[in-house]
Amino acid sequence: MTNQQIIKNIALDTIHLESKSVSDLSSIIDSNFCNIIDLLKECQGKIVLTGIGKSAIIGMKISATLNSTGSKSIFLHLGDALHGDMGVIGREDVVICVSKSGESDEIISLSNHLTKNKILLIGISCVKNSSLDKLSTMFLHTKINREACHNNLAPTTSSTCHLAIGDAIAMTLQKIKGFTPNDFSKYHPSGSLGKKLSLSLKNLIDETRKPIVEKSSSFLKVIDEISSNMYGATAVLEENTIIGIITDGDIRRVIEKKQNIENISALDFMNNSPKIMNQSTLAIEALKHMKENSISQVLIANDNNKYLGIVHILDIIKQGISYE
Repeated sequence: MTNQQIIKNIALDTIHLESKSVSDLSSIIDSNFCNIIDLLKECQGKIVLTGIGKSAIIGMKISATLNSTGSKSIFLHLGDALHGDMGVIGREDVVICVSKSGESDEIISLSNHLTKNKILLIGISCVKNSSLDKLSTMFLHTKINREACHNNLAPTTSSTCHLAIGDAIAMTLQKIKGFTPNDFSKYHPSGSLGKKLSLSLKNLIDETRKPIVEKSSSFLKVIDEISSNMYGATAVLEENTIIGIITDGDIRRVIEKKQNIENISALDFMNNSPKIMNQSTLAIEALKHMKENSISQVLIANDNNKYLGIVHILDIIKQGISYE
């Protein structure tokens, strides 16, 4: 067997073992799981994730996912909790402890504090009848056959399963709480994802570049307006109302026909069915329209149909927004 074959076999064995273990988690999506979701949904405080070692890292990720999907959460390292940080846990909070073995002195100390203060504890562990199981108000048993580690030691399969069940909790809460894409954008204002959900055409209008010609404007005036504003187009207005658009493509077609440009006005070669979008339209929707219709720009108007300017497809792409 070649070195590459050995490498491939190890990687595939890891993926197959972990994927089967995650699939087996479907057996714990039962009434107990539903009761846990109901409890977390009604939580008036925070959902506090805690753990030690690799479980702490998984807990941090679960907490981050909960926060970004509408469930207030914090992560508290179990070691730090027992050395002065337990005070961040309030009486209305619910604590979720993630642990592979469910056995440690820290878990027992945590349980004692929570019980004394009547704070609920949800345990997630690969070992049934562990201390965490016995001390928890509610418990999720993430049973695994073995770790993907060939020594059956390094948390691999167990971490993957805990991450998956954390996602299952977060996504269920997100759905039943009615958390919408608009809500999501409030938690993700930056980056391409947030911009897809919140960036409107109003944010992309450059008020210093607003190409306008009248229907009587000359051919040369139209060229000058398009060239000076660098959108590749200009709006045609009559009494402050948009009646058409002229693009550099329209200019090229007039020249190709060898028409006498001295006798041509904007009205003669404008497109009298321009695409006009409201300033509140999301940039991603405008991008989708432009790509589907093979156009490079759209005219923007306010709620009173007043012309505000032009947004070019590159203005949107520069924001890191893409549409496939």
